[in-house]
Amino acid sequence: MLQTLATMGQGFLHALTPINLIMMIAGVALGIVIGCMPGLSAAMGVALMLPLTFTMQQDTALIVLGAIYCGAIFGGSISAILIHTPGTPASAATAIEGYEMTKRGQAGKALFTACYASFWGGLLSCISLYFFAPLLAELTLKFQSAEYFWLSIFGLTIIAGVAGKSLLKGLMSGALGLLLSTIGSDPGSGIPRFMLFGNSYFYDGINVTCALIGLFSMSQVFILAEKKIKERAQASKVTDKMSLTREERKTIRPTILRSWIIGNLIGILPGAGASIACFLGYNTSKQFSKHKEMFGKGSIEGVAGSEAANNAVTGGSLIPTLTLGIPGESVTAILMGGLIMKGLQPGRMLFNEENAIVTYTFFAGFVLVQFFMLGIGLLGCRGFAQISRLSDAILIPCVTVLCVVGSYAINRLPEDVIVMLVFGVLGYLMRKLDLNTAAIVLALILGPIGEKNLQNAMIISDGSPKILFSSVICWVLIALCVVGILSPIFMAKMEKKAETDAVADTNVDIEKLTEEDLV
Repeated sequence: MLQTLATMGQGFLHALTPINLIMMIAGVALGIVIGCMPGLSAAMGVALMLPLTFTMQQDTALIVLGAIYCGAIFGGSISAILIHTPGTPASAATAIEGYEMTKRGQAGKALFTACYASFWGGLLSCISLYFFAPLLAELTLKFQSAEYFWLSIFGLTIIAGVAGKSLLKGLMSGALGLLLSTIGSDPGSGIPRFMLFGNSYFYDGINVTCALIGLFSMSQVFILAEKKIKERAQASKVTDKMSLTREERKTIRPTILRSWIIGNLIGILPGAGASIACFLGYNTSKQFSKHKEMFGKGSIEGVAGSEAANNAVTGGSLIPTLTLGIPGESVTAILMGGLIMKGLQPGRMLFNEENAIVTYTFFAGFVLVQFFMLGIGLLGCRGFAQISRLSDAILIPCVTVLCVVGSYAINRLPEDVIVMLVFGVLGYLMRKLDLNTAAIVLALILGPIGEKNLQNAMIISDGSPKILFSSVICWVLIALCVVGILSPIFMAKMEKKAETDAVADTNVDIEKLTEEDLV
């Protein structure tokens, strides 16, 4: 226990080094810019910046990616409040009350509420990250090859099922990712498999980072390019003070606490994501409010409920990612790719003597990022509001250049650029068919892990499949796999109910908002 506390203290000291503090500020600012521009997303921003972290230290690289993640989730609320266009799906519910407050001349109060609630939602989520992550990592000490095989299957079922609202489409996405993960050498024997045209470039498999950039960033370029370029709405001016009275802060405290719990639980549940959490947080704030008549007319409780919940997802989603290797959502799937790229394997290895300093430095950086998000958000909201009007005609070529340069910079190979473009087209087609791109990424990462552990289990048992059902943990994971496959039905109903309740007694058409404005 004392050793762990000492390591946590060292982590904070490492996080406070000048380079880490500078990268936190830069990451948060960049994340807010990405988040407040409609059409971009947190996943896209993290994927684009991943190649830039290659030359950084392990802890600095993770802090940058975490800062972009947190900044982007909050940034979506700025455009949601000022131009009624959520920058990310996570801020869709914020637009309901936030824009109503803007129309009443309370844009400053709405922005302050969003920033204040985002700060506390994110900061409180760090508590569960510190508390639960080491405990869950300890559990993985009991995992052997059979358990890791079922864990990889569970990861595939949950992300393929929950993120895609159609069970069939979710499973199809996961199966396609598994098929692509077999390209390269066999993890056990080293025999080449499906080497396209005998090209030795694919001996180590598909470059996951190039695939990430293509699926999440280049595909978005294609989506934006096929639409008619149109000018963004003029951002409303902030004429009032960006502050809340003591009584108003007291009013939203219970809302923030409830939304923190909701967002944390949604984040820990792999595949659910911030877009569901924001509606559940908003709906709960309405149910418990003493001023229900204000909802639909500009309620600070509604803004606080949405923003505290979606930011609480950030810390919660890191727990299964870091301890079990099961990302909570698409952004943490990319973060897990960054972990592996830096030679860090999710699980108990992150908390051993060799890697614990890096892990706790990242945790400490994640705490400090919340404070930078609060400061930068309050100081720069007016400027970020103007950035949100940036035309797609400028965004498309800029993102394209970043995709090409970023993928080439990985190994300085033209083949990496080709792979990125191929996955960009694949991601575009999948999004058109409502398939799940995150499932492909997860399959590319978990597929080889599951295959290798299955081979090891068969070798240990002399080919007997009984070893796959030999422990209580195996049966628990099998049960979780079944839950993961069936979860789309439950999650779809929960999200639909949350959206329906959110727009009750209001004049906001959420379906039109999410379909037309969130791209």
